[in-house]
Amino acid sequence: MRKIVVHMSLSLDGFFEGPGGDLGWHQVDDELHQHFNDVIAPMGGFLNGRVSYELMAAFWPTADQDPTASGPMREYARIWRDMPKIVYSRTLDHADWNATVVREVDVEQVRKLTAEPGGDLALGGADLAATFARHDLIDEYRIYVHPVLLGRGRRLFPDTDAPTGLRLVESRTFGNGVVLLHHERTR
Repeated sequence: MRKIVVHMSLSLDGFFEGPGGDLGWHQVDDELHQHFNDVIAPMGGFLNGRVSYELMAAFWPTADQDPTASGPMREYARIWRDMPKIVYSRTLDHADWNATVVREVDVEQVRKLTAEPGGDLALGGADLAATFARHDLIDEYRIYVHPVLLGRGRRLFPDTDAPTGLRLVESRTFGNGVVLLHHERTR
């Protein structure tokens, strides 16, 4: 059975984006990017909200054609282009790059998707992750904590009245100071 894995970067104070949607504080060097590639490549697909998909689609389809792109960036461009994607959006009519638009998160459809053969599914986008969490559909969290305090921005985790039990599976510190905290749900 495939797992749904949140794969997100956070500031130390819990923000996934800074004011005005700023992501310039992400400290992704070749070591971290290669790690992302190694984790994402065997997965079976991306599950994204519209905003996350549009950010990715604006850059990755042709990133490997940039002669200044690093090896890991060129590799990720190929991974992203070829990987099946489901984009959850009420406003998009069409999405390119091996993507299917789905209007709403249907719990039964998601459960059928996880029962299909193939690699795990990478879940991206804070609003979509909150919806999946509300429906108890997230199996693992791969949170990359960047050594920066933003002070304000958008938080990844919304307030909730129901605690979620997690078990640490892996932690890793990268040379640039980013720390991976990989947790799985306890059920």
